Amino acid sequence: MNGTAEAARAFEVLLKEQLLRQEELERTAEPADHSKKRTVTVGLIDGDGIGPVIMGSARTVLGKLLEDGSGDRKTVLRQIEGLTLRERLNAGRALPEGVLAQVRECDVILKGPTETPHGGTLESANVALRRELDLYANVRPVRVPEKNIDWVFFRENSEGEYVLGSRGIMVNDGMAVDFKITTRAGTRRIAEAAFGYAARNGRRSVTAVTKANIMKKTDGLFSEVVREVAAEYPGIELKERYVDIMSAELINEDARSCHEVILLPNLYGDILTDEAAQIQGGVGTAGSANLGTRYAMFEAIHGTAPRLVAEGLAEKASPVSILRAAVLMLRHILMPVPAARLETALDSFGPGEMPDGTLSSPDCASFTEALLRRL
Repeated sequence: MNGTAEAARAFEVLLKEQLLRQEELERTAEPADHSKKRTVTVGLIDGDGIGPVIMGSARTVLGKLLEDGSGDRKTVLRQIEGLTLRERLNAGRALPEGVLAQVRECDVILKGPTETPHGGTLESANVALRRELDLYANVRPVRVPEKNIDWVFFRENSEGEYVLGSRGIMVNDGMAVDFKITTRAGTRRIAEAAFGYAARNGRRSVTAVTKANIMKKTDGLFSEVVREVAAEYPGIELKERYVDIMSAELINEDARSCHEVILLPNLYGDILTDEAAQIQGGVGTAGSANLGTRYAMFEAIHGTAPRLVAEGLAEKASPVSILRAAVLMLRHILMPVPAARLETALDSFGPGEMPDGTLSSPDCASFTEALLRRL
């Protein structure tokens, strides 16, 4: 792109799109009610790299858990095709034609990791799915009882730096500009989700994380709206931290136990939830929920592990993160009994029993077999 005039025109297009999105956000939508559904359809997306391996484990475990049904409700597992990196590159789109239609036929999605190439213009499939399904809340629990850690992160999932992450502007080939978007409506709904969760679950505080001292417009608006929502929950303390301080407090044994529910904009949430997962034992130990009004998507929080695949070791991948995500999914679709069975079985494994090279047969399949026996 050459010249400021062309850059300004491109920015105008983006700005108009985001204003329309803001208007849509301000319209209330009727939330999905899974308690009224006789059949709940779970879409399964394998993804790239180690994705098919760990999703194979999840498919087997869910089949075992759900074989007896849940009263008069039925759960159907449906495979969704077309979202591998090769298919996305061939189509030149993050979501090839037909994929989104398959996804929208499901109530919830359980998804393996998908790869996004460095550079180029191909958007992340995750970002595209979150936007198209309006999955505005990324929820990640992190628990380490022996370290007095019991955190639940609420990361805003549809705005911030990521909403236009693949549509930045080059000016005169010498300057690159990306955009960060914060809306009042988008911030209010993630703040209400975090405070609502705290109120329902006996949490005493919500910690809001920004860099509002520097990002005065976007993070400033986020902070302002969070304070407005906090005023509606007088029994819950609002704590505010700058993101650099919060990243330090997560590893400070004297400070981290004072945090319970943690509320963050998109980019900060992406970074700090991975830090928190590492404290728990690594990104392979945590699952993730992406929640919207109508749809929900659950996934492992780690990537596709290309080095493991390149070394021919994909079968040794741990399925724990995707199985933790399956626990969150089962609770979301109001199936608490199989969710509890799976969580209890996963909790029964010690660190030395994970498929990380310490098992006598250190691979995903042997771990899955051991897990099935404990169910």
